[in-house]
Amino acid sequence: MNTQKSKNLIVALLQETDRGSVAANLAAIEIGLREAAAAGAQLVLLQELHNGPYFCQHESVAEFDRAETIPGPSSEYIGGLAAELKLVIVASIFERRAAGLYHNTALVFDRSAAIAGKYRKMHIPDDPGFMEKFYFTPGDLGFEPIQTSVGKLGVLVCWDQWYPEGARLMALAGAELLLYPTAIGWDPADDDAEKARQRDAWITVQRGHAVANGLPLLACNRTGFEAAPDSGRGIQFWGSSFVAGPQGEFLAEASRDQRELLITTIDMERCENVRRIWPFLRDRRIDAYADILKRFRD
Repeated sequence: MNTQKSKNLIVALLQETDRGSVAANLAAIEIGLREAAAAGAQLVLLQELHNGPYFCQHESVAEFDRAETIPGPSSEYIGGLAAELKLVIVASIFERRAAGLYHNTALVFDRSAAIAGKYRKMHIPDDPGFMEKFYFTPGDLGFEPIQTSVGKLGVLVCWDQWYPEGARLMALAGAELLLYPTAIGWDPADDDAEKARQRDAWITVQRGHAVANGLPLLACNRTGFEAAPDSGRGIQFWGSSFVAGPQGEFLAEASRDQRELLITTIDMERCENVRRIWPFLRDRRIDAYADILKRFRD
């Protein structure tokens, strides 16, 4: 008989489109944060690079003008809202660390204007429409959860979500939630069957991380069509932000094409119960995994 008490955490994901300027995007974020706080949310996850468009569709040195120092104007603005509204907020900033040195960085605020912690995106894609290696230096902070008043947050960013190693290392360091700010979508030239396969794969791989680690998972994606700055075809971001429980079960899922504040409740005690019946961490054969450090087993 299960005698453990429920420990409920109300979370919110703010799925948005680019509003055309930093000021407009931050204003929309403020509205969403206030609505989340009014609904009782304790933790809010924002999408990747929420201050502007997904500029990585092309390579242009002019785009580096979008980057900010940390602390900087956006972190101070969002931190002020975290303090006022008593929210834990996971934000996403194009970080200017130094001249010629930039990162795709997630920031965590713990009901305070001060930055509780940050994570620099580790896996950097270089694919058609996603030319991030031109802009972002791979992260150097490792896979370290960030302690907050609602638990230890395993924050990763977008392309990281395809790699089981990142989720596992966060779990092994004591993360209690996995969170992924995201910007992913379709090439408009793809047919409907290919679009369905891509979206399903994105959802499935992350649900797998939840299952394999016995942890709830939050993924917040942007939505809407964003034209390419050059002659490219643009990207139709597919939204579909979701929250999964520790067995990969859907707790909430947003639409594919609408701005949406997705709110749900996570029973954090279920993780303990699930890990007792599916003790994956106990049964790992760490003595046999040395080859995982190789690029490929020739």
